Amino acid sequence: MTRTLLACAVAGALLLTSCGGGSGARLEAPPPPGAQDLNPRDPATLRDGGDLRLPLDNLPVNYNYNSTDGHEGQTHQVLWALMPRAFDEAADGGTALNTDLLASADLVSTSPQVVRYRINERAVWSTGRPITWEDFAAQVRANNGSNTEYQFSDKTGYVDIEKVERGGGDKEAVVTFRKPFAEWQGRLFNGLYPKEMNDDPKEFNGWLTEPKITAGPFRVDRVDLTAKTITLVRNERWWGARPRLDRIIFTVTERSALADRLANNEIDAYEIGSSTDLFERARKIPSVQIRRAIPKQYSHLTFNGAPGRVLADKALRRAVAKGIDRAAIAQRLVGRIVGQVTPMGNHIFPIGSKGYRDNSASAAFDPVAANRELDALGWVRPAGSAVRARDGQPLRLHFVTPSGNPISEQTAKTVLDQLAQIGVEVVIDPAPTAQFFSDFVNVGNFDLTTFQWITTGSPFSDSAAIYQDPTGTDVGGNFGRIYDPTISAKFAQGITELDDAKRIELGNEIDRLIWDEVHHLPLYPQTGAYAVRENVANYGAKGLADPDYTKVGFTP
Repeated sequence: MTRTLLACAVAGALLLTSCGGGSGARLEAPPPPGAQDLNPRDPATLRDGGDLRLPLDNLPVNYNYNSTDGHEGQTHQVLWALMPRAFDEAADGGTALNTDLLASADLVSTSPQVVRYRINERAVWSTGRPITWEDFAAQVRANNGSNTEYQFSDKTGYVDIEKVERGGGDKEAVVTFRKPFAEWQGRLFNGLYPKEMNDDPKEFNGWLTEPKITAGPFRVDRVDLTAKTITLVRNERWWGARPRLDRIIFTVTERSALADRLANNEIDAYEIGSSTDLFERARKIPSVQIRRAIPKQYSHLTFNGAPGRVLADKALRRAVAKGIDRAAIAQRLVGRIVGQVTPMGNHIFPIGSKGYRDNSASAAFDPVAANRELDALGWVRPAGSAVRARDGQPLRLHFVTPSGNPISEQTAKTVLDQLAQIGVEVVIDPAPTAQFFSDFVNVGNFDLTTFQWITTGSPFSDSAAIYQDPTGTDVGGNFGRIYDPTISAKFAQGITELDDAKRIELGNEIDRLIWDEVHHLPLYPQTGAYAVRENVANYGAKGLADPDYTKVGFTP
């Protein structure tokens, strides 16, 4: 998948610590990269049947994960059990062929680059139609940017494909690239959607109430808009390993109610994220374990630098960034859970990866420099006022958060307090959770906002859209509309670079440019902690890997 965004509401990165919590024991030092904490069991030894009950922050607003509105964490969580994908992310952060969908995927030529996908002969959509090369071809046409009627989230990789042809039969897709694309395994056809949707822009943009055609181990039984639940049942047409669970039931749940619902045996797990209260509550619930692994997610602050916005001035963004103490934010939000916290120092590579370097020096917390630079920019404090102004205009920033989420609200309040010290006023604007992305983030209706990015094993191609040229409604993931053509050119170079060492060097060069541009501020990696009922097996802290719902079940 491409890099995914999650609202601060649900799973965690922007999940600011809530007001609860005490001085209870912290978690031990994090496990090494690649480790998982899932209560691993042989699926054959698990009970056959049962319902896995999981919380959601909100119902998806679009069940097409490749669409602009659907490319977010809640949709991602539901669709893992429903849609096929070419490769899975492995526990070590690399990729592994998904043999449920593909018998093989081979690079058969490098000049030009040609990849041959052999589709599992038994793979079928929920309608009974076989999955064929035509589904691969339609996915490319819908996501390559050639038709602006498609509201796609990211054309990276797809735009580099020259053609998709039928191979030795309908179950073979031959993909020819017009230029090299090094991260084809982790980026393309994850997940794959049927041609019935991808052939029609209205269908592509309009899977608003439920996914209409699926091909996973589970299928949709019912979406109850009143009860705000999504019920998945075993897919009778599924050709892979038989799931142990009968059903997966997702229910929209306020974060403040998560611990009570787990204690009352109404749900089976929740992500603790940055919430000290959820951590402390979980420690006291009988028959519940806290599972932890180093995750893909990190929390950040996005700046809106679109033309006409106050933060369009890079020098102003830099001064504001120097007034934000990222280490203090990280320690306040997750320090009581995991102890000493290292702020994120890289936009491209996660902490613990071989490519990670801390390149954040240009945005280091320095309120003295921030005040000096603001003065030089003409943003001065009028007599008797705590808020700076220029030409009679106060230096006021609107920080948009999902309403009713104490965690994201506290993130904003922390920033508000810090920026007040350098004369910058922050106004917190709560937005309805279900419209947080569609009506605010996606359209640039904010000055500051916070959500989390989920990284993948394709660090170049999954990040490129965050920094792309925002043209009209095609902003990719560049919600702050801050664009530097040099950065995009470096991404284009890196996506074609096959040498790992050179790619790492280039990635850190890009990262230094991003820090200088003050595109967004990484804050801290997620805790990776989950509260899970102890009889749930093969589920919990998955670390860098993708979930496998065919293996999840209950111990006897």
